Amino acid sequence: MSPLAAPPPPSAAATLAGLGAILLWSMLAPLTAASGVVPPFEMAALTFAVGGGLGLGYAAARGRLGALAQPWPIWLLGVGGLFGYHALYFAALRLAPPASASLVAYLWPLLIVLFSALLPGEALRGRHVAGSLLGFGGAIALFAGKGEAAPAAGAKLGYALALGCAFVWSGYSVLSRLVRAAPSEAVAGFCLATSALAALCHWAFEAPAAPADAAQWLAILALGLGPVGIAFYVWDFGVKHGDIRLLGVAAYAAPVLSTLLLVLFGFASATPALGLACLMIVAGALVASGWKRRR
Repeated sequence: MSPLAAPPPPSAAATLAGLGAILLWSMLAPLTAASGVVPPFEMAALTFAVGGGLGLGYAAARGRLGALAQPWPIWLLGVGGLFGYHALYFAALRLAPPASASLVAYLWPLLIVLFSALLPGEALRGRHVAGSLLGFGGAIALFAGKGEAAPAAGAKLGYALALGCAFVWSGYSVLSRLVRAAPSEAVAGFCLATSALAALCHWAFEAPAAPADAAQWLAILALGLGPVGIAFYVWDFGVKHGDIRLLGVAAYAAPVLSTLLLVLFGFASATPALGLACLMIVAGALVASGWKRRR
C-alpha cells in the first residue's frame, strides 16, 4: 500500500490491542519498584533481551523469522523509537526532578493526537484535542501531587531531554502507521537491538548491580515479558491498524493506573490528586471517543 493511499477503517481488535499495551505499561512502576536497585541501562538491557527473545520465539514458532528482514528505514524507525525514547528518558531523570521530567515526557499522548491529523485518511476533531488536553490536565494533577524539591543545576537540559522523549515516542507511533505492512514480529529485532545498545551504555556509564534475590529476578522477568515485551508488540499492531487518536488519549491512563497499583501493593499512598487525575483522564477518554454523541 502506498503511504499516501487512504487506509482502511480502524480495526476494533487492533484498538483493543493498543489499549492492552497501555494496561501493561501501567505495571511498569510497581514491577520496577519490586526489582531492586538495578541501574536503568542494565535494566533496559535485561528486560529488552527478555522481550526480544519472547518475540523471536513467537516468530520462530509461526515460521515467520523472515519478518525480521525489513528495509533499513524500518529498522531505523523501530530501534530509534525504542532505544531513543528510553535513553533520553533515563538521561532526563538523572538531570531533572523525576516527576516533573515524567510529566514533560508524557506529552507524547497529546502529540500523537495532534500528529495523527497529518496521516492519510485521518482527521483531527475538536473532541480529540479537548480529550487529550483533559488527559494531560489529569497527568498534571497526578504529578503535581507528588511534590519535589526545587530543580537542581542542569534541570533545563533534563527537561529538554524529556521533551525529546515525547517527540521520539509520538513520532515513532505515528510514523509506524505509514509502514503498516511491516509485521509486528519485526519488533523482536528492534527489542534485541535496543538491548544490545543499552548494554553498551550500561558498560560505559554505570556500575553493575545484580538483583538481590529471586523475587527481584522474577520482577525483572515480568517486566521483560509484559511492559517491555508484549506491550510493544500489541502497541505496534494497535497504532498501525487501530484508532490511533483514541489510543493517544487513552495513554494518559497509564500513569494513573500505575499509581493505583503502587498504592495497592503498598509502594505509595492514595491522595486527592490521584482521584482528580482519574476523573480528568476518564472524562478525556469519553470526550475523545465521542461517547456522548454516540449515546
